[in-house]
Amino acid sequence: MYLCFHNKENMLLAIDVGNTRIKVAVFEKHTLLFQDVFVKEEARKKIENIFKNFSEITESVFSSVGKIENDVLELLQKSSRLNVISSETNFPFENKYATPKTLGVDRMVLASGATLLYPNQNRLIIDAGTCITYDFVTAEDVYLGGAISPGFRLRYEALHNYTAKLPLLTLEQPEHFIGNSTDSSIHSGVVNGIINEIEGFINRYREQYQVLTVILTGGDAEFLAKNIKNTIFANSNFLLESLEAIHHYTIDND
Repeated sequence: MYLCFHNKENMLLAIDVGNTRIKVAVFEKHTLLFQDVFVKEEARKKIENIFKNFSEITESVFSSVGKIENDVLELLQKSSRLNVISSETNFPFENKYATPKTLGVDRMVLASGATLLYPNQNRLIIDAGTCITYDFVTAEDVYLGGAISPGFRLRYEALHNYTAKLPLLTLEQPEHFIGNSTDSSIHSGVVNGIINEIEGFINRYREQYQVLTVILTGGDAEFLAKNIKNTIFANSNFLLESLEAIHHYTIDND
C-alpha cells in the first residue's frame, strides 16, 4: 500500500470544502498539475470531469468546514482511495489548543502544512478568506492557537447590514488613507483596517519570536501581499499544498 501512494503514475486529488466555495487540486509527485474553485452546487459534475481528465488519479484527500452532499463523498470513495482529514487525524504537531474539538480542520491542515513544509522554525499562518485566521506553530512543532477575525466581505456586509444608509461595496484599493467620500471612507476603513491588523499581529509575534516565518494564504492573499510591508511568503494555494502534505504524512505514519 505504501508503494502505491508513491508510484509515479499515480495522482492525488485534494479537495477543500470551505464556507462558500470548494477548492480542488491534482498533484503528481508533489507537483501541482491542475486547480479549480467552484460553488458547492457544481461539485459532483466538476469532480466527475476531473476524474475523466486525470484517469491516473488513484488517491484523494478531503477536508471540510462546510457541508457537502453525500453523493460527492460517495463519488470520491468509488473513484479513488479516500483519505478524510478530521480532528481525529494524526497531525505532525502537538496540539495545545484549549478546546481542540472546536478547532477547524482547515486551521489544522494549514498548521500541518507549515510544520511539514517549513520545518524547524516558528510559523505564523494567516488565511485571508471569509474569515481571517491566524495560526501559530513553534519551532518545536507545538501548535499554540491564534486568532479569528472578519474578512473583507464580512466587514463590507456588516457596515451595510447594521447601518441605515451605508452602501454595500466590494473590495477596492483605496486611493488614499483619508477617505473624502462615504465610499472611499468605507474602503479606507475596511482595507486599511485589515492591513493594520495583520501588520500588528505579525509585529506582536515577532516581538516574542524574533525568528518567524509568516505564510499568507487564502482568496485575498494576492491583494494583501501587495499592501503588507512585513516579509511574508504569499501562497494562495497553501491550503491545497498542505492537504497534499498531510495526506502523505498520514500514509507514511499510519
